[in-house]
Amino acid sequence: MISFSVIQKSQLEGAKRIDAEYYQSEFLDTKKSLLSKEHVILGEHAFVTDGEHGSVDFLEKGVKYLTAENINLGFLALKDVRFVSDAVNTRNKRAELKKGDVTLSIKGTVGTSAIIFDDDLPANMNRDVSRIHIKDSINPFFLTAFLNSRYGQGQTLRESSGNVQQMITLSRIRELIVPIFGDKFNQEIEYTINKARKLLKDSKSFYSQAENLLLEELGLKDFAHADELYGVIRLSEAKKANRVDAEYFQPKYEKLVSVIQKNKGEPLGSLITLKKGFEPGSEAYQEEGKIFIRVSSLSKNGLEDKDQKYLSEKLYEKLKKEYEPKKGEILLTKDASPGIAYALIESIQGIISGGILRLKLKEDVISEYIALCINSIVGQMQVERDSGGSIIAHWKPEQVKSLLIPVLPRVAQEKIADLVRKSHEARKKSKELLEEAKHKVEEMIENQNV
Repeated sequence: MISFSVIQKSQLEGAKRIDAEYYQSEFLDTKKSLLSKEHVILGEHAFVTDGEHGSVDFLEKGVKYLTAENINLGFLALKDVRFVSDAVNTRNKRAELKKGDVTLSIKGTVGTSAIIFDDDLPANMNRDVSRIHIKDSINPFFLTAFLNSRYGQGQTLRESSGNVQQMITLSRIRELIVPIFGDKFNQEIEYTINKARKLLKDSKSFYSQAENLLLEELGLKDFAHADELYGVIRLSEAKKANRVDAEYFQPKYEKLVSVIQKNKGEPLGSLITLKKGFEPGSEAYQEEGKIFIRVSSLSKNGLEDKDQKYLSEKLYEKLKKEYEPKKGEILLTKDASPGIAYALIESIQGIISGGILRLKLKEDVISEYIALCINSIVGQMQVERDSGGSIIAHWKPEQVKSLLIPVLPRVAQEKIADLVRKSHEARKKSKELLEEAKHKVEEMIENQNV
């Protein structure tokens, strides 16, 4: 069925756009709906800028340097954040973030918004992020929820352009229409987002407790794993490993393996069966349908929301018998970012990519415990050893099966797994509250249209 919109010539001239996508009926309806109620133009009540345009040198620690990848729905994603010097922060003073600022991704995945909290600072940003520093009239918590809602996203997607990679200019951001509601509603949204933030912090705390308990049980709490200048190995060891590079035989790996073996260390392959995912090719990607779980979609906390791809219902039905992950299984990355593990608390209606393995337990061990072992230094140091000190694009299934896992007593596994479950549950509730805030904004807008 053909979909079309009828517009006046004067509208074309005012917008300076003639592409049909700009005049899709859903975009026109969004604008009409927002203009029909009390509203402000964002740039009249906020300072809007972008970040550093030049190159910078990165440090081990310092001022957080945000890119579009760090802007998640509601809050910053700081796991892989990079750092710059105070000098860069001073040079780029206009992009120095403050508590209560709202950030917006303006390139790539356009239109994702996150609010800045005290513990996100100090922070600066690059040119792919916009800083919205509110001067008056607009509540930053409301603005964040609004920009992530379909009314905010409808505007940012409409105003973005680009053939290879979408982006939105600062001038277009300044022209965004923002509805104005009373203080009571704004406070309700602020309370909901703050509660979501608290749950996210609880989630991180529970996971950290689980890791610490694992290391304490193994006697690895104060494990020193710095590189040493030399080590001595036998020729038979080199032959067995089929490796002669010095990095593989660093003494720190031998120490780790010794500790694991003292705690009933078992090769992962003896505890699980594994099955690789499927690669349908990017031409099969869709904007909606059944979820396609790629390496970039997976974290130790579950599936990420950003830049998600989907497959058709028809292709999903064809592949689901072999490639759909089930409750109790572990998803493990083997390509690009190898060694990320997540134990499924429920089945997912979707398909895993070729860079992910499905691990099914065949022994009396707990999936959340196994996943935590892989994500901790217990597993990550072994992944590092297999890489030979370089970035490995592929972690071979044989290497995965050889990964040593300490099999602690069932009681200890349960304690650790329970903390992991609490972490995942708190994170899930946090996401639900962010969605709730977004939906409340949408409902408020729609109710005023009646």
